[in-house]
Amino acid sequence: MSPNTNIVRRVKNVMPNTKTVVPFSATDEQMKKLASVIEKYKGQPGATMPVLQEAQDIFGYLPEEVQIKIAEGLGLSLSEVYGIVSFYAQFSVNPKGRKQISVCMGTACYVKNAGAILERIEKLVGCKAGGITADGMFSIDATRCIGACGLAPVIIVDGDVYGRLAPEDVDDIIKKYM
Repeated sequence: MSPNTNIVRRVKNVMPNTKTVVPFSATDEQMKKLASVIEKYKGQPGATMPVLQEAQDIFGYLPEEVQIKIAEGLGLSLSEVYGIVSFYAQFSVNPKGRKQISVCMGTACYVKNAGAILERIEKLVGCKAGGITADGMFSIDATRCIGACGLAPVIIVDGDVYGRLAPEDVDDIIKKYM
């Protein structure tokens, strides 16, 4: 077994597969808007970022199908577009659930057991961080510091902030949103 095999195994254990379980669907209106955005920026230097931003506004996320259209429309490779999408935290390749859960994994929250809180939420709702439940009800994001370190550990559910949590507090909070 090569040393790289062990590295790949460790990475796979730490980084869950975050490909969405929700199939992509778009309306004709959304696709026309995307085509219009691409046409507006086509040929301009630095066009990729504004096109991606506007596309995410149109669809709510940037699935592979949208990235392909952008790449084709701007004359780029899909890997160039995906490289930008995967680099910037503002972009999401998965749709968001009707109920969005964010678990702060900043330093203060992390050292106060945010990992156990995240695991409890994942088990309760039935999807991993970065994913969405099959019914589209919940999505979970492990986020960087949200700036509420004095309340660590912190979660946000649909804009409501909950702090100074223990893993056993999570069940009652999430049940309010079910």
